[in-house]
Amino acid sequence: MHPATAPGTNAMGRHPMRAIGAAVLVLACWHLERARAQDAPPARPAIMFNRWQEDWSVLADPRVPREPLDALKYIPLSATDPETYLSFGATIRERFESNSAAQFGTAGNRSQNYVISRTELHADLHVGQHVESFLQLQSDFAPGKTQLVPVDRNRADIEQAFVVVTEPAGDGTLKLRLGRQQFAFDLQRFVSVRDGPNVRQSYDAAWADYETWPWRFIGFYSQPVQTRDRRAFDDFSNGHLTFSVLRVERRLTQAISLSAYYSHYTQDGARYLSVTGNERRENFDVHLDGTAAGFDWDVEGMGQFGRISNEDVEAWGMGSLGGYTFANLPLTPRLGLQIDAASGDSNPHDRTLGTFNPLFPNGAYVTLAGYTGYTNFVQVKPSVTIHPFEDAKLMFAAAPQWRESTADAVYTQPNVPVRNTAGRGDLYTGAYSQVRLDWAVSRSTAFAVEAVHFQVGDTIRRAGGHNSDYVGVEIKYGW
Repeated sequence: MHPATAPGTNAMGRHPMRAIGAAVLVLACWHLERARAQDAPPARPAIMFNRWQEDWSVLADPRVPREPLDALKYIPLSATDPETYLSFGATIRERFESNSAAQFGTAGNRSQNYVISRTELHADLHVGQHVESFLQLQSDFAPGKTQLVPVDRNRADIEQAFVVVTEPAGDGTLKLRLGRQQFAFDLQRFVSVRDGPNVRQSYDAAWADYETWPWRFIGFYSQPVQTRDRRAFDDFSNGHLTFSVLRVERRLTQAISLSAYYSHYTQDGARYLSVTGNERRENFDVHLDGTAAGFDWDVEGMGQFGRISNEDVEAWGMGSLGGYTFANLPLTPRLGLQIDAASGDSNPHDRTLGTFNPLFPNGAYVTLAGYTGYTNFVQVKPSVTIHPFEDAKLMFAAAPQWRESTADAVYTQPNVPVRNTAGRGDLYTGAYSQVRLDWAVSRSTAFAVEAVHFQVGDTIRRAGGHNSDYVGVEIKYGW
């Protein structure tokens, strides 16, 4: 029998030295690649949504490629600790908006073309790994806009000013944050930084969180900041508007998380269509999100109970967003479906207010156009998203909408009733189509275009409204 076909022989048996040499070569290549990876300079940090979370201590490594003004991005303050430093930065956002009919043309609203301009400057001081102090100033203008609302303009004010202390505690990490700050939960349906409009939402707050895998516990008391803009640096907060939260998060797997929170909301002198008075709402929220095998989902529900004046509060809101991505097809299409709803007041005379309060919503979750408030509505929104080129996505969507209760009004963002709609008309309010392009041009620059057409139903038309069109073109730069 030829030795090459002898039973029990293999490559190692025939050529043991050749096999050993190949194994040594593979091992040597692995060690070489590992050494190269370890010797590679750290990457520059991404420009983040929350600028205070950026870590510019990587610039202490001379191998990191330099860019103009890096001397201001990393100013070392210790000869022995590279994580003790001062960093400066800025964010500029410019958006052109054309809106043919805010509030669907009711209440004297006319077509407008204007720019909203936001400039933010910040200083970030790190003292080792445990203490951080962050200051951010804002200046917001709306040139060309004649019908201003409080979120349009804030000529100069303190957007954030807080101190963070981070300490190991047991098997986890404890963080304490005190001062004017911004925070958001989940998809920002009900607790957001209000990034869509010009003036973002800040909170004067005392915040604490403790994180130990897979748990995170959060608690805070806050007085939401209100924009005044009579003069520079006059924004304020007080005990007439408060928001407090106890929240728990649980990572079920690397890709699936569950969270829940209780919040206490107070507002003195709150105004609703059927009642005015001091509002006290207890809010219970549950949220689940995740991805698996090409599917993604995000589901949230909130129940509200409490009192306003002499009426009970019983309201609810929910949102769901899911889809499937065809990762192996050209343009990587994603088919999505979004279903959202919130209660309205079914009877303005029964001493129970059913109008949902969206608290601090992110209007861009629905559209930037502002035609839909997260109150007394139901919408079903299918969508298709493709990636026409690298770092860009293009979404096409359409959504019919209804009221949850005809006894309550149609609402626009954030919860503004459209006049002459409460108790009139039918459930159907209209439908909108939406096209949006988002393009991450570079590490520091983002570009977006959005167009919305809202076809009103008979209820809005009889109230004096008409079809509405919105176009927004935005560019954002972070340094």
